[in-house]
Amino acid sequence: MSNLENLRKQAKQYLRWHRERYYPVAAIIRDYLPRFRHLSDPEILAAEFKLADAQELVAREKGFAGWQALRTGAHTVIQPTKQNAALPMSKAQPVLNSVAAHLFVRDINASCEFFVNRLGFAVDFVYGDPPFYGQVSRDNVKLALRHVDEPVFAGDIREREDLVLASITVASVEEIKQLYLTYQAADVPFHQTLKKEPWGARTFVVSDPDGNLILFAGPAD
Repeated sequence: MSNLENLRKQAKQYLRWHRERYYPVAAIIRDYLPRFRHLSDPEILAAEFKLADAQELVAREKGFAGWQALRTGAHTVIQPTKQNAALPMSKAQPVLNSVAAHLFVRDINASCEFFVNRLGFAVDFVYGDPPFYGQVSRDNVKLALRHVDEPVFAGDIREREDLVLASITVASVEEIKQLYLTYQAADVPFHQTLKKEPWGARTFVVSDPDGNLILFAGPAD
C-alpha cells in the first residue's frame, strides 16, 4: 500500500472519529486547522467537518499547506498554528514531528524481548553496558525504555487508577480487532480486554513486564 493511500486512511479515521464524537480528536483539529482554533472541544465536534477538512488536517500534520501540496510533494511547509509567546512572531518556528512515550523498566533486554516477541515491535537501539536506555518501534510508533532500579510509582496506583503511559491508535475497526486477537494468541497480559468506550472508540490495554499500561485504540464501527 502506498504512503498516500495510508494518509487517505488516516484522514478517513479522523473523519470517523469526529462523527463518533471521539473527544481526543478535537484537540488535534484545533491545533492544525486555524478556523477551529478558538472553538471548544464540544463546539468542534458539533461543527461541520468534511473529508476535505480531514485531508487538510493530515497534510498540515505532515508540514504541508494543504492536501494538494502533499499529493504533489510540494515542499511548502506551513507554520505551526500554536504560537509561542516567548518567540518573536516574525521568526519561523520549529515544527515538532513526533513524540515518543517513555516507559520505566527494570531490565532493558527483557523489555525489548517482550515488545519484539509479544507485541511485534523492533529494537531501534540499546545504549549502555549494561544497557540503561533503548527504543523500540512499530510502524510510526516509538517507545523509549529507561532503566530504573527503584519503583517509580507507589504501590499498585497504576492498576487502581488505570494510569496509561502510552496510547497507540490504528485506523480501522478491523485492525483493532485483529491486533487484539493477535496479542491474545501471544498470551500478552491484558489490563483491560477489548471493549467499546462511551466516547465511541474501541480500546484494550496491555501490561508490560514492569506493569506499564499501554492503550491501543481504534474506531468502534
